[in-house]
Amino acid sequence: MSQTAESTGPRRAPTMADVAKLAGVSHQTVSRVLSDHPNVRDSTRAEVQRAIEQLGYRRNSSARALVTRRTLTLGVVACNPTLFGPASMLFGLEEAARDEGYMVSAVTLRRYTAKALEEAIDHLSDWGVEGIVVMVPHRAAVAALAELRLPFPVVTVEGGHNLPIAGVSVDQDLGARLVTGHLLAGGHRTVWHVAGPSDWLEAEARVQGWRAALEEAGAEVPPPLVGDWTPLSGYRAGQELAGRVAASSARRGAPEVSAVFVANDQMALGVMRAFREAGLSVPGQVAIAGFDDIPEAEFFAPPLTTVRQDFTAVGQASIRMLVSRLESGTTDGDERVVIEPRLIVRSSTTQI
Repeated sequence: MSQTAESTGPRRAPTMADVAKLAGVSHQTVSRVLSDHPNVRDSTRAEVQRAIEQLGYRRNSSARALVTRRTLTLGVVACNPTLFGPASMLFGLEEAARDEGYMVSAVTLRRYTAKALEEAIDHLSDWGVEGIVVMVPHRAAVAALAELRLPFPVVTVEGGHNLPIAGVSVDQDLGARLVTGHLLAGGHRTVWHVAGPSDWLEAEARVQGWRAALEEAGAEVPPPLVGDWTPLSGYRAGQELAGRVAASSARRGAPEVSAVFVANDQMALGVMRAFREAGLSVPGQVAIAGFDDIPEAEFFAPPLTTVRQDFTAVGQASIRMLVSRLESGTTDGDERVVIEPRLIVRSSTTQI
């Protein structure tokens, strides 16, 4: 038996008119239900919803934007999304935006130059985003953002506290103080530090917290070693620190290095390998702590003491702040939300 063109051709997507016909209501009533208009009887709303589900109707977002002048899309500008911190923050932002009924369009930058940042914001503006979250971990990017004339609300993440722009951040200084204080409480005379890149605001704040904790305890402040967030840079720093341990042992003096705070967990992994290759036991001879609490941290050998950042809370606070500004029509102001980190103690710093 032959088949008709209707049965063999592509299925036409259901329209709002189809929903109205099946539900036995007007086109305008369906529109009111989709817009969550209050002047619709509950029974009518339920009938329209049943028709939508039965037909598999999906609203045309382009058409909705033309009518409402809203895209329900937020923009995100992010840098280095391959790193755990930025990647986790981006995921937290997307989850929080969905919870608020928004979609996210993200632009990732390889380098945070003023030109690249401006181009990214222009690009998102062309896409019709209603507001933007900018993850600005570099000092140069913060300065560039402050100079831009922005046509919509903007919220920064980890942008420091020197911008006349609303922002959300984790208290990096406090996290560094917590972990440094923990190491000093273990009986160490001082704590060495493997820092992140000097142009990252988070790395700078962690150095400040580490130094402040040592100074307040009256401990010596050794010169920080600088890495680039990668395990390889941590490994090279670990080799240098292991050499200092060997030199002090050769002099039969007190160990020069007995505790190390590393600015992220990936670099801490490299430090631990360098120490293991040098025959140093952790924490027997040198205690090591990191920052971030990546999922693998508790499976390091030994499990890594670290500082946990609540990226979910950062995402929720950022999106709530941005949505609030959208609803109020506010585009200026310097509202701040600071999320406290949490010290996670494991056996890389103490015998548990």
